[in-house]
Amino acid sequence: MRILHTSDWHLGQHFMGRTRQAEHRAFCAWLIEQVREHAVDALLIAGDVFDTGAPPSYAREQYNRLIVELRDSGCALVVLGGNHDSVAMLGESKTLLEQLGTRVIPGVSEDLAEQLLVLTRRDGRPGAILCGIPFIRPRDVLQSQAGQSAADKQQSLQQAIQAHYRELYALAEARRAELGGDLPIIATGHLTTVGASASESVREIYVGSLEAFPTSAFPPAAYIALGHIHRPQKVGGLEHIRYCGSPIALSFDEARQQKEVLLVELDGGGLREVRALPVPRFQALLSLAGTLAELAPAIAEAAAQGSAERPVWLEVRVAGDDYLSDLQQRVAALCEGLPVEVLRIRRERGNAVAGLYSQARETLDELSVDEVFAQRLAGESLDEAEQARLQALYRQVVGELREGQA
Repeated sequence: MRILHTSDWHLGQHFMGRTRQAEHRAFCAWLIEQVREHAVDALLIAGDVFDTGAPPSYAREQYNRLIVELRDSGCALVVLGGNHDSVAMLGESKTLLEQLGTRVIPGVSEDLAEQLLVLTRRDGRPGAILCGIPFIRPRDVLQSQAGQSAADKQQSLQQAIQAHYRELYALAEARRAELGGDLPIIATGHLTTVGASASESVREIYVGSLEAFPTSAFPPAAYIALGHIHRPQKVGGLEHIRYCGSPIALSFDEARQQKEVLLVELDGGGLREVRALPVPRFQALLSLAGTLAELAPAIAEAAAQGSAERPVWLEVRVAGDDYLSDLQQRVAALCEGLPVEVLRIRRERGNAVAGLYSQARETLDELSVDEVFAQRLAGESLDEAEQARLQALYRQVVGELREGQA
């Protein structure tokens, strides 16, 4: 049985005002080639197929086109909902898509059996049993209790998620016994695990409730296909618990990563092999740092990777000259006539300024009050004592306001 493990496509993403449509189109075409070349039996998307709960029409069209092309290739598709996905939007077409060989598990089901799938080989024989676990929202598995501390809530959520895995795995074992074979059991997940290395484009998904799920709490599945973390990695050095990462760079700190999807081979004995298939880079994305004098040759070198049709997207981090009031104009002069676009300029003292064509990726309604204060404080050039004084003052003011509302 051959599984292609992918996640975090984020179809419809706008990156600082730039659409990723061309990149996603190229990725999907490349992915279909890999499915055919490696005779893949099932393709998994372990969450965040879309970037928002209301994706643009071209992103939905791309999703639908992929489903049709995969059906023609003989490969099944399993889509798991992520924290960016809308449960209602993903679920509205699941019955229809099932007729095209696509199984959609948008969220936790009331009937646990709906999250249990038997994956078949190309010849129609059962090849594996899948415990399809999407992003789990606290309300899916918990009832709020008055008087719980933050630590209590975190522990309760961790235990509830662990119980969900355990119950579904028990159903999978029973189903395997019914089929009378030694089918491997695989599981999915869309969460942060202990020790996972994230990037700036990954938004914390269990704010104040669950920091990271321990690997010891996963069931003894032959393979666990995870999503949410955009860096490809083994979890705790374990071969069978993997993040495949996102197929395209979703932030500048991912620009130098080699993106990949994972070709997973299983048989009755369990996991045979996991092979990384490197994803081509369809859009040059670079982060450059230095003084203006150092940036001039670096920008010229970066321009060699671009073209008039597809310029290189740049983040420029200015050190030494960050005090200049006309920084944007100076950087623009360095880029004049070159196939590059500066999407963000950062002053290395920590205060990011708007780039030549940038848009804020985050809006205030996406951030908590504490996150807004932390980001604002990080943008100032203050010594440790002054930062500590302002943090103490902030905590005092917020505490008094909350007490007044109680």
